[in-house]
Amino acid sequence: MKKHFNYPLFFLIVCLVGFAFLFLACLTAPSSMQKYGNTNHFLFHQLFFGLVPALIFAFLAYKIPLSFIKKWALPLFLVNLGFLFLVFLPKIGFGAWGASRWLNLGFASVQPSEFLKITAILYLSAWIASKLSEANVSDWKSITKKGYHNIIYILVPFIFFLGTIAMALFFQKDVSTLGIISLTLLALYFSSKTPLWHTILIVVTGAVILLILIKFEPYRLDRWLVFMHPNDDPLGKGFQLRQSLISLGSGGFFGKGLGMSAQKFGYLPQAMSDSIFAIIGEELGIAGCVALISAFIFLFWMGMKISKNSTDKFAKLTAIGVVIWITLQAFINMASVAGIFPLAGIPLPFFSYGGSHLATELIGIGLLLNISKNT
Repeated sequence: MKKHFNYPLFFLIVCLVGFAFLFLACLTAPSSMQKYGNTNHFLFHQLFFGLVPALIFAFLAYKIPLSFIKKWALPLFLVNLGFLFLVFLPKIGFGAWGASRWLNLGFASVQPSEFLKITAILYLSAWIASKLSEANVSDWKSITKKGYHNIIYILVPFIFFLGTIAMALFFQKDVSTLGIISLTLLALYFSSKTPLWHTILIVVTGAVILLILIKFEPYRLDRWLVFMHPNDDPLGKGFQLRQSLISLGSGGFFGKGLGMSAQKFGYLPQAMSDSIFAIIGEELGIAGCVALISAFIFLFWMGMKISKNSTDKFAKLTAIGVVIWITLQAFINMASVAGIFPLAGIPLPFFSYGGSHLATELIGIGLLLNISKNT
């Protein structure tokens, strides 16, 4: 077991999570003092209701046999879908900023859509692996050659699966999470060597649907307009992006120093969640941003290497899905803060405040370590 343990991946995640908590301790202190009268409220909440359960789930994902996980992939996904609809029930679910996305546990809250990222990856990986096993082939190209009608056998079930997820997240007004999940699942679908025109058709259809959603929801249209014309309303709709750019720009090459941000004192909205990368840029400068980007690139490389070395189809696809999801979300978050992508409203993996996303990300890392030890 020791011989197969992936120490480079393990130590990379330890460094990322460790630094994230050190950074969060400095960042959340002013808000904690203002709202709760002590500087550690948010830090301890993230520690006890975020990191501790996340480590437990990650350990289980590492220890449970992959065959067992594959067998229970569908029930996990269906249960997750059920929790998505519980957020609309009074006293159980609650909303914020015009969206209902959280379940109230009394002592903490849970966002089921975050867990959907991992359960959807597991189910799609299990489904593809099972279909290929039934046909006794290694990829979809071989199935097509054997005479199966690939539209009914492959494309229609995938579109139905993606449509189910889209409907569940549509009512929560969580298009950002839907985008991350859809792109991840599409990349996973494409990596199983499905016909290229399938991917093109889904991308074009998805783009049209996205334009419709943007047109009929004012806040989505506002995000796009702010992205296109960030200086048109600098004190209104463009305020968050403007403050993010000020924060990034004021850091220079080496930054102001850890804990020395000025923007965290109420100037930058969502400073400890969606916009945390701007504070990283302010305190650690270009050097710190480049180091963080390099860490996620290294994570992507290690995840793809784990997938390549795996001989089990389910494990191979799961590794691809997990590493694409985490790195894609990271780069979209950083790009939106830097003004080169519309504000997405998604957390920066391992860094942003919030227990649900941290739990799912560490579950994904546990799965990668599990797959790696079996190669």
